[in-house]
Amino acid sequence: MDALSRMIEAAVEGSFLFGFVVGGEPLNCLKVSDLLFADDTLIFGDPNEEHLLALRALLLCFEAVSRLRINLSKFEIVPMGSISNISDLANIMGCKISSLPTRYLGLPLGASHKLVTIWDGVIEKIERRLTGWKMLYLSKGGRITLLKSTFSNLPTYFLSLFRLPAGVARRIERIFQNFLCGGKGEVKKFHLVNWNKVCQPISCGGLIGTLDLESIWT
Repeated sequence: MDALSRMIEAAVEGSFLFGFVVGGEPLNCLKVSDLLFADDTLIFGDPNEEHLLALRALLLCFEAVSRLRINLSKFEIVPMGSISNISDLANIMGCKISSLPTRYLGLPLGASHKLVTIWDGVIEKIERRLTGWKMLYLSKGGRITLLKSTFSNLPTYFLSLFRLPAGVARRIERIFQNFLCGGKGEVKKFHLVNWNKVCQPISCGGLIGTLDLESIWT
C-alpha cells in the first residue's frame, strides 16, 4: 500500500489530483490526499471529472504493477455538501454514491457525537454480551465478573474521540444494573441495593468497584 500512497503523492505533485489543506498559513499548511489502513483507503479530492479519470488511470496502473485486483464496485463516493455532477463522477469510477453521516473503521464520520443514534452500535454490543444464557445461568459472582469484563472492553478508541452523552451513559448503566439484578436489557428491575453503593470501591463495601460512566466518560 506504500506504493499506492507514493503514486497518489506523485499525482498530487503533478496537479492531477488534489487533496485538502490543513492549516491556514501557506508555509505551514499540510495537504492531505489519502489515508491508508490495512483494508481501507480514503482518497480526498475535488469533484472534478478530469481528476477522477486520473485517479481511475492511477488505480489501473497500480493494479497492473502490483498484480492486485482492484474491485471498483466496492468504492464509494461520499460528497461533502451538494455536488451537481456526483452521478457523473460515480459513473467514471463505476462505484456507488454514499452520504454523510457514514461509518469508517467503526467510527462515525460527519455526525455529531451528541446524536444518540451513533452510540447504538456500542449499546448493541453491550447487550449482546449480557443477554441469553449468561443472564439465566450465571451466579451473582459470575455476573459481577462479566460486568467488569464488559466495562473494561468498552470501545476506548471510540470514547477517546467522542464525549459520551449523559443520556447514553445512563442507558448503559441501566443495562448493567438490570443484568446484575436478573433483568433483561433496559427493562426496569427492582434493585435491592442502590447502584451508587454497588459501584463503590470493594474496600468501601461495594460489589463491583468504579463503574460510574457519567463521571468517567462524560
